[in-house]
Amino acid sequence: MDPKSVVMIAYFFPPEGNAAVYRPLRFLKGLVKEGWHVAVISCEPYRYERYDQALLEQVPLNVQVVRVKGRDPWRAVQSKRGTQTKIKLSNLSTEEARRAVAVHHSPWRSRLREWVRIAETWVYRPDMAMPWIRPAVQASIEVCQSNRPSVIWATIGPLSAGLVAYRTSVATGIPYVLDFRDPWGLEYYPHEIRRPAWAKEIDNRNMCRLFKKAQAVVFMFESVAQAYLRAFPGALERTKIHIIPNGFEGEVESFVHAPGNRCTVLYAGTLSTYRHDTLLEGLAELKRQDPALAARLRMLFVGEGLQQLAERVADLDLRDMFEIRPPVPSAEVRRLQREAHALLVLGRMPGRAAHDLVAGAKLFGYLQAGRPIIGIVPRDETRRILGQVGSSLTADADSPSEVVTVMKKILEAWSSTTLEQFIPNRASCEAYSSNRQISDLITAVNGASAEKVPTAEVPAMPINLRSEVTR
Repeated sequence: MDPKSVVMIAYFFPPEGNAAVYRPLRFLKGLVKEGWHVAVISCEPYRYERYDQALLEQVPLNVQVVRVKGRDPWRAVQSKRGTQTKIKLSNLSTEEARRAVAVHHSPWRSRLREWVRIAETWVYRPDMAMPWIRPAVQASIEVCQSNRPSVIWATIGPLSAGLVAYRTSVATGIPYVLDFRDPWGLEYYPHEIRRPAWAKEIDNRNMCRLFKKAQAVVFMFESVAQAYLRAFPGALERTKIHIIPNGFEGEVESFVHAPGNRCTVLYAGTLSTYRHDTLLEGLAELKRQDPALAARLRMLFVGEGLQQLAERVADLDLRDMFEIRPPVPSAEVRRLQREAHALLVLGRMPGRAAHDLVAGAKLFGYLQAGRPIIGIVPRDETRRILGQVGSSLTADADSPSEVVTVMKKILEAWSSTTLEQFIPNRASCEAYSSNRQISDLITAVNGASAEKVPTAEVPAMPINLRSEVTR
């Protein structure tokens, strides 16, 4: 057995370019840099959400990547339809696309989609990646028999990756570590909410089994660890818990005042699960109060899920303030960040259990960019981190008036070339560099206890989670 060898179970992996890829890719590169031998078991999807060849080129050449396809006719059909719809919409005018989307969201179609989603929760256990589990386990066992690693590491979600690690461990005797990127199993995702009672019971038993047999479990925040401890009492030992937040690779960039005749505020990434109504209401109010000042603001949105934003921008007569673009590769996102005067982060949609425990991956890329960050967020982990790094441009997710105040501040600083006053504290941001986190990761992978374990009591339990985790 090689004491510095690991098999990583990562359903999402380059050339996939969605947000789920960056954390395992950072950790992989960090382990290789420390002399570890790494093999990756990943998914070969029917369609990539965001293909990014540049990310694939970042994978070290000595890393073995085994891509496994889960045979799933239903997902294949859905993937083909999604591709065709995307192509069709791209060839339509703005108004034609708006009408097409309106038909897609008609009441009867929405009800039909909901019925289909409910049916999926009856078939796909524990999640939509279910068909991938069996072939991924077989591939993992073969790699373990060949490489004789000291540990298996699984990044979750989907939760199926954890089941692959568990079953591979049972078959080979090799211990496994779970890394929870998001609060899977806490009713956070829509498909978890739709599950029938019997499916929830099966999934909860599986979660308890995963926690009990794991060598270590990694969470991003202590609040997340506490939520799982309360949701699965007796299954998760505190001494197994390691806290490793999301982060970024490299150093914090130096600030340079970008040129431009308008103040550019950039939002980069998926928007569909983030709340933007308060932002738009605040911008509409700013335009009513001071049209000349509002005209100096340029809101640049780049990513997926922007159709509803575009429609609402048109309804509020804000098109002169907005520029909306399709997704671009990660390297282009970094260039846009350097050219922006400020970066925007939003809170998750309200009403979702555990949304208080989440901080979007984009936030940590923003911390590396070394630029002012505007946060329109609730009382969640994103807001906590912004306060921790000294970012003062924060508005409450329910307060358009606070959005107006924040936008006036950033415009005044841009006009007077004093944006430096709003840059987050560099030393605080550097704490989220993967260079600082790799030793914590190796501690978890080696099965040693963390220097700090979650405290026995954390009074600030999110209110909307209490009914979910006290069962």
